[in-house]
Amino acid sequence: MPTRQATHDRTRQSGAAGPQVVAIRTAFPPYQYRQEEILAALARTTLLESETGALVLRKIHANSGVETRSLSLPLEKLVELAHREDFTEQNRIWLDTAMELGEQALTGALRTAGVRPEEVDAVISTTVTGLAVPSLEARLAHRVGLRPDVKRIPLFGNGCAGGAAGLARLHDYLLAHPGQVAVLLAVELCTLAHQRADGSVANIVAGSLFGDGAAAVVAFGARRGGRTAGPELVDTHSLLVPGTEDVLGWDIGSHGFRILLSPEVPTLTEKHLPTAVQGLLARHELSPDQIASWIIHGGGPKVFTGVQQALGLQPSALELTRRSVAERGNLSSVSVLDILHAAMETPPPANTPGLVAAMGPGFAIELVLLRW
Repeated sequence: MPTRQATHDRTRQSGAAGPQVVAIRTAFPPYQYRQEEILAALARTTLLESETGALVLRKIHANSGVETRSLSLPLEKLVELAHREDFTEQNRIWLDTAMELGEQALTGALRTAGVRPEEVDAVISTTVTGLAVPSLEARLAHRVGLRPDVKRIPLFGNGCAGGAAGLARLHDYLLAHPGQVAVLLAVELCTLAHQRADGSVANIVAGSLFGDGAAAVVAFGARRGGRTAGPELVDTHSLLVPGTEDVLGWDIGSHGFRILLSPEVPTLTEKHLPTAVQGLLARHELSPDQIASWIIHGGGPKVFTGVQQALGLQPSALELTRRSVAERGNLSSVSVLDILHAAMETPPPANTPGLVAAMGPGFAIELVLLRW
């Protein structure tokens, strides 16, 4: 039986095409605020109301690299919700908003791709900021006109790595079904999870970074007609670091979703990202200096530094990531899709490689190799 390496070698030598991204669309709530406005509101909703606490809050916000963010609710209503500490109400608002933004992103991506809803063969959804059973893609299927026999793949728990993991599962599905159409839907409403009674540094950092939004990706299998100039999904790679379950994620309880965010994240990124990247690129006889576009999840300034140092990149390599964070904040699983959307508007030369990378709970690293 041929090895995975031999299979990749034959694919590369034959120039065989793989699944291709043909359209991405994003959707954001209409309530956009400057960072200083959000800072002032959060100072009234955390346990840092002292002068010292306010200084800490201002320092963290100033170093976040975020300029504006879109929120699921008007700021004054978001403050009221945080004071009520009602997870039932919070999750209801999450579901209503997620359905609205998810529909906008999904129908927009299908329209851009020139695909009718009934032509979609599989839909993957990813979220980590709310709970819904049936899952989001099941609730949206009939609402947007997907077929009753559409294959559904709901993902939960990947956190910030969910966008890259979702692209990887798109690749896997369409590699097995090359004549089909598949879509990925990511919806994250991070600000609804803010915890008023949590004065931890992790909660303050999260409150300074995270924003709300949705993204949808339409991809074609290699034998599906109508391919465009979008990037090919060439290969994927995952790395799950043992003993890191408490580094990043949620503490879920009656209080809702309480953030777990260890200071170790940048260090773990710097230590393990090169191993994952080199493992993927080696299968295709590539090196980091040959990558034309870096689609890196915008975890925050310290993660930017960790990525640059780990991979020996120039600051310009993360320009699209920094721009996404400045304009939107950290969108969890939506971030890499927002960045990939921007990259598709001004793509690098044809046949050059790109790399999608995102880190999430686990501690997990998810990678997708692209060919433009």
